[in-house]
Amino acid sequence: MRETPVSTERRNGSHGITAVILDYGLVLARCPTVEEFGRLAEMFNVSFDTFYELWEASRGPYDRGDLTADEYWLKLAAQTGTALDREQIEMLRKIEVEIWTHPIPGMFDWVSQLRAAGLKTGLLSNMPWDLVNHVRTNCRWMENFTFKTLSAEVRLIKPDPAIYQHALNGLGVSAAETLFVDDRGPNIRAALALGMRAIQFLSIPQLKDGLEAMGFPLLPSGEESPASGSTVASADDQPDRQSKFSVLL
Repeated sequence: MRETPVSTERRNGSHGITAVILDYGLVLARCPTVEEFGRLAEMFNVSFDTFYELWEASRGPYDRGDLTADEYWLKLAAQTGTALDREQIEMLRKIEVEIWTHPIPGMFDWVSQLRAAGLKTGLLSNMPWDLVNHVRTNCRWMENFTFKTLSAEVRLIKPDPAIYQHALNGLGVSAAETLFVDDRGPNIRAALALGMRAIQFLSIPQLKDGLEAMGFPLLPSGEESPASGSTVASADDQPDRQSKFSVLL
């Protein structure tokens, strides 16, 4: 059964928002396709489903920076009875970065629009060091974020309230004047508990509806969902994917 997306709205036309904080994976970047993610699974000589379950269950410590890349991939290798050499580990690291760098059309333009209108913008993502280093070094869109909170750097992961407070402190705003956009229900509920307003992202049209409902005047363009194409997670899966395909980004 599809869970109703978690959101909070103010219907009196006065949004009162001075900052917008966004997640990365499945909000700014689309979900990898089955074929893309399957490139990782093949290197462990197990079925996609078997590998995915192990992969998802192990993300927290890696995204928090508790494990190095070598430790993380070797841990998965041990769990699947696979031997990995140095070249294979480097290939896994490269592939994982590649498959999570495909933008959702319209979303980065919306971030630019928010900045141009004078709003503060934050990036709040559960992100391992390899992807952190990639986006810090190669992605010019990072310049459009007033403050970036990336889990490996701060040794915290969503939905720990401390990582949200880190983002708020970095932006210099209160929870009450902040809108948070994320694809996962637990992350949205944590933001609401702190007093932030929030919209659980399923697609750009659905995000527009939520923004219009709270009287927010700046709307994104585009129609693509974060799981468009041949992906593991469909839009119906997205409200809460505890046992579905969802990197903790």
